[in-house]
Amino acid sequence: MALAIFDLDNTLIGGDSDHLWGEYIIAQGLVDEKAYRRQNDEFYLAYQRAELDIDAYLKFALSPLPERSEAQWQRIHQGFLREAITPIMLPKALQLLDKHRQQGDYLLIITATNGFITRPIAEALAVDHILATDPELIDGQYTGGYLGTPCFAEGKVENLHHWLQDHPFDLRDSYFYSDSINDLPLLLEVGHPVVVNPDPALEQTACDKQWPILDLREPA
Repeated sequence: MALAIFDLDNTLIGGDSDHLWGEYIIAQGLVDEKAYRRQNDEFYLAYQRAELDIDAYLKFALSPLPERSEAQWQRIHQGFLREAITPIMLPKALQLLDKHRQQGDYLLIITATNGFITRPIAEALAVDHILATDPELIDGQYTGGYLGTPCFAEGKVENLHHWLQDHPFDLRDSYFYSDSINDLPLLLEVGHPVVVNPDPALEQTACDKQWPILDLREPA
């Protein structure tokens, strides 16, 4: 059994669930449209430029959660999953997951997007486990804070190595699929790095290092 690791946004799904969540709660009238969209777009552009301040972003992204209970947010998320995420599921990504499943591999998503947004998506994709930055939850109420080291860039490597203490896979035999230059630290950790519909910086790196490049957005 090998470990097959996957980024989520713009890798297994054809969009960014973090940014889409912001757009969804704007559309639902749950946050101020003008102010929230401006900040949401600015953070997304910073991510694309590999300049994201992950702590500042998480504080922004999690700031609406204390305004409602966990149960209320779960109901809202059901609509988000149905309306925003299911339509951007990629058939070729599902086939890739199934290929590793049939090989007997362990399927792990590791994502910078917070766990409130991504855990239900991981369940829908039927992977074995997900590593994400989890929001702090006390007595059924979100605080707006988060737990542990953000699962972003080098933080993905840190979180993965912590998880590997109880799941002794060999990274030399492991795969990691990602679209983003932000994931270069983890791509360098595994024996089988694969880039998926990469951003320009990652595409250049993949060409230089002769890493495989997949297109999961073409018709299956």
